[in-house]
Amino acid sequence: MDNEAPLPACVVNCAAYDREGHRRDITLDAISDVLAADDGSFVWVGLYDPDDSLLDKLQEEFGLHDLAIEDAQHAHQRPKIEAYGNSLFIVAHTAQVVEGHIRFGETHIFLGQRYLVTVRHGASLSYAPVRARVEREPELLALGPTYGLYGILDFVVDNYQPIVDEFQAALDALEQDVFAETYKRDTIQRLYELKKELTQLRLSIAPLQDILAQLARAQENLVPREVRPYFRDVLDHVQRVNDATDTMREMITAAMGVNLSLVTINQGEIVKKLAGWAALLAAPTLIASWYGMNFRDMPELHGQHSYFVLIGVVLVVCIVLYRYLKKVGWL
Repeated sequence: MDNEAPLPACVVNCAAYDREGHRRDITLDAISDVLAADDGSFVWVGLYDPDDSLLDKLQEEFGLHDLAIEDAQHAHQRPKIEAYGNSLFIVAHTAQVVEGHIRFGETHIFLGQRYLVTVRHGASLSYAPVRARVEREPELLALGPTYGLYGILDFVVDNYQPIVDEFQAALDALEQDVFAETYKRDTIQRLYELKKELTQLRLSIAPLQDILAQLARAQENLVPREVRPYFRDVLDHVQRVNDATDTMREMITAAMGVNLSLVTINQGEIVKKLAGWAALLAAPTLIASWYGMNFRDMPELHGQHSYFVLIGVVLVVCIVLYRYLKKVGWL
């Protein structure tokens, strides 16, 4: 690296790549010198939560648009791609699972013919593995910064897949609880939380399809024809992840509906059983209350065996009623 001031802590990477795709670390002040030399090289700068002064310096070095810098400073942007002259500004959402919940971050990307600047905010894995991977293919990196952009977007999309797989496993486990004999309030609460997080994940994934489609057909002077198939490959991956997310959201909606239906059916069965037992108890109660009236000339009131006959009648009525209610499924 040039013998100048060390890089700020928020600058994760600052390197120049020559026309052969070989790397050379540089300082921020050396960026303008690299860009001034018309030798086919380009600069790749990686930042994590930079302050406004550093973004202002990069704006001066690369000639970045004011609106793009303003978005990068404030973060909380929707996924998008915008063209500013002969450069692109891309926002992609990143995601990580922390303690069973998705945490979202943002990556703001500035792409020009001779530069690639990535600005990470929030929950985001380092792009060091991406740089290491693309640097192992210097013949493709020699095509320009768009191959580095491909590596970043491919890394972002690939990190969605384990999240989708983890949520699929959680959904499979919750489906067992949905059909359990006993109702669990936690089951419906967890299903709701899963659907909420998957909806948020879809809001991050779905716009990437448009971003990648535009990159696959962008101007050839910005995205070389040789790199476009790579963007189409990432587009295919993100479409599959998006479809899987949509499928899971539909399955969760169905699971919540089934859970509610099962609870309603179970409550109906309980009410039927209570009604059956109430009817069974009503028969002897009616007979006993009938003979409990204080009338002098009631039938069998003074008979020697009337008490036992009444008990027998009550038992017969209860047995017949019980067998009938059992047959129709009320007991």
